[in-house]
Amino acid sequence: MSAIDTLPPLRQVIADHQLSARKSLGQNFLLDLNLTAKIARQAGDLSECDVLEIGPGPGGLTRGLLAEGARRVLAVEKDSRCIPALQQIAAAYPGRLQVIEGDALQVDPLAHLTPPIRVAANLPYNIGTELLVRWLTPPDWPPFWQSLTLMFQREVAERIVAQPGSKAYGRLAILAQWRSDARIAMSLPPGAFTPPPKVSSAVVHLTALPEPRYPADAATLSRVVAAAFNQRRKMLRAALKGLAPDIEDRLLAAGIAPTERAEQVTLEQFCALAGVIKE
Repeated sequence: MSAIDTLPPLRQVIADHQLSARKSLGQNFLLDLNLTAKIARQAGDLSECDVLEIGPGPGGLTRGLLAEGARRVLAVEKDSRCIPALQQIAAAYPGRLQVIEGDALQVDPLAHLTPPIRVAANLPYNIGTELLVRWLTPPDWPPFWQSLTLMFQREVAERIVAQPGSKAYGRLAILAQWRSDARIAMSLPPGAFTPPPKVSSAVVHLTALPEPRYPADAATLSRVVAAAFNQRRKMLRAALKGLAPDIEDRLLAAGIAPTERAEQVTLEQFCALAGVIKE
C-alpha cells in the first residue's frame, strides 16, 4: 500500500509548507504513512470514538487515524506553520477533523470532544511525560479517556511498563499501572523519523481501568511514591522519614521491611502504605 488517501505524500507536504522540524518544539516527523496507519491501528476500533491528537505536525498520524475510521479527530498543534497542512487534511475528510492552534498544556480539549474519547499521539518529546502524568492523575476516575496510544522515547516507554526490581521502575510505572493496563505496542528505530532522534522510540498503549487496581488515596499515594523514588538509593525508613515520625511502624503495618528500597516495593504495597499513612 503506497498511499492511504488521495492527499500528497508527506515529504511533498513538508516541502510545500517548508516544515523543517524544530528541536525547540520537540518535533520529529514520521513520514511513512503506512507506519502512521499501523500506529493508528494500535488504538483499536475508532469508528465510534472521538480521538484527541497532540502535536500532529504535518499530519501523518492524523491521516492514519482518519483513514482507519476515527469518528472524529481533534488535533491540537502549537506550531502555526503546520496549520495550513492540517486544514488541507480537514478539507479531504469533511466534518471529521478539527484543528486547534495552541499549547497542549494550556488548551482544554474536552469542550470540543464527545465521549467515548481516545487519545493517540506522537507526543512532542519535551512535554510527553508531563501530559501523561496529567492524564493519569485527574481529580476523578474513570478519566475522560478510554485509552492512550502514545509515542515516547524508548526509555520513557520502558519506565511506564517497568516491574519492581528493575532500574526503570519508578513513579511513572506506579502512576500508570495503578489505574490502567499498560503495554508497549510497537518499537520504532531512529531512522523512522525526520530528523532521526538519537534514541529509539516506542508506542505505549494504556487502557483505563474502571477502578484503581488497589484502593488508595491518590494524593497520598503520589506523595509517598515521590518521596520514595526521589531518594531511591536510600532505605525507605530514611527516604520516607519526612512523611511520619513513626514511619518504621507504618512500613511494617503495610507489610514492608523498613530496610527495603523503593524499587523493591510492589504497587500493592505502595497502596497499602498510602492507606496506613492516610490514617
